[in-house]
Order: sequence, then C-alpha cells, then structure tokens
Amino acid sequence: MTPRFSEAPQPGFRLVPSRFPPIGLFDTVSTAADAAAVMELAGWTNDRLVAARINRLPRDQWVYGRPNASVVMASFLHVAPGGMRFNGPDLGAWYASPETETAAAEVAHHLRREAIARNVPSMKRVYRTYSATLLGDYCDIRALQSDYPDHYRHDSYETGQSFGEGVRKMGGAGILYDSMRRRGGCNIAAYRPANVTDVVQADHYEISVEAHGRDIVVKRLKATA
Repeated sequence: MTPRFSEAPQPGFRLVPSRFPPIGLFDTVSTAADAAAVMELAGWTNDRLVAARINRLPRDQWVYGRPNASVVMASFLHVAPGGMRFNGPDLGAWYASPETETAAAEVAHHLRREAIARNVPSMKRVYRTYSATLLGDYCDIRALQSDYPDHYRHDSYETGQSFGEGVRKMGGAGILYDSMRRRGGCNIAAYRPANVTDVVQADHYEISVEAHGRDIVVKRLKATA
C-alpha cells in the first residue's frame, strides 16, 4: 500500500507529569557544542542510555537556544524501557494530540496500567500541558486500522515500533494515527526535534483513574510556571 503523507493538525498538545520539573538545560545555550558541554556538566551523559541516544540524534536535529527546548529534547532522550507504540527504546519521540481530551485519555491509560502494576485501587497525578506547532509531512495511517491491524494492537507494540523506526530512518517527520484510547481522537508521533516549534506551557490537569474501572476524572487546574 502506498503511504499517505499529511501535515499535522495544529497545534498539538502533550501532557507531561508535573513531578518531572522542566530543566532548562538546552534553553539558553547557543551552539550544539555548548549543549554537549552543559549536558556533561549537568551529569546527563553519566546515564549511558541518554549518552547513546544523544549520539543517535543528528546534531542538526538538536534543539537549543529557545524556550522549552529542554522539554523537547527530554522526550527523545528519556524513553520508556520498552519504547512506545511507534518508537523503540533506543530513541524517543514527541507524542501529542490536537485535542487535549485525547492527550488526557492517552496518559490516563498509562496511569491506569501503573495502578494495576502497583496493585493499588486508584491513582491520581498532575500533568502540565505543552502546545506546539509540528512541522513536516507525516505518514498518515488514520482510518486505516483494517489495513494496519498490527500497528494498532492493544497487546504489542512490536510491529508499530518496527514501522515507526522505518519511517524515522527514511527521514519521515513522524506518524499520524488514530487514538486507541478515545474514539475519534488523533495522535501524532514526531521524530524530528527541530520540527517541534512554538512550544508553550499551558494548563495543568489533575487526572484520576481507577485500576479496574473505565472512568477518567480530569480536573483543570490553574496554570503555573
């Protein structure tokens, strides 16, 4: 099947747990060399996984010298051990959604999985939102679940990761795909940090889930710095 490419809906929203404070490591440096030096001084490169990931990311894709650059870079350098739906554990991606409701549903799913893993009845967490403009053309597999069933599996990311890393290797900006957590929702996996622009911190949300229930309680909080 011939791939379809589309621009990403704008803006895209990403929710990040507020327990991970934004560290402006890349925000004020002016060159990639400065960024590397600051990373070393800050101890980021003491983590061999982070050091390996930054070396996999071409320097022309490093983001620095602009607001929230560190937030963008962290999404590529700090990765879930098993990776995510369309990226493996070797390098992350910027996941977002054009709807805050979908972004909340996605993080709530992972919060529920954490509650089950911890064997607790419920969990609650505060997230801060970032809005961004995502540049580039994205491999668009929305409304194609019957054509790509293994990419949309609930129990395995293996095929999706292989597909996504293939798109990244070929220079693609990322993937547009249907949300599996909110009917009618859209998600974006962006593979190029330099394409994640105009990043602004927005609202905070408190999200509550039950380990063995389907309800999600989302409470909007006052935005803080």
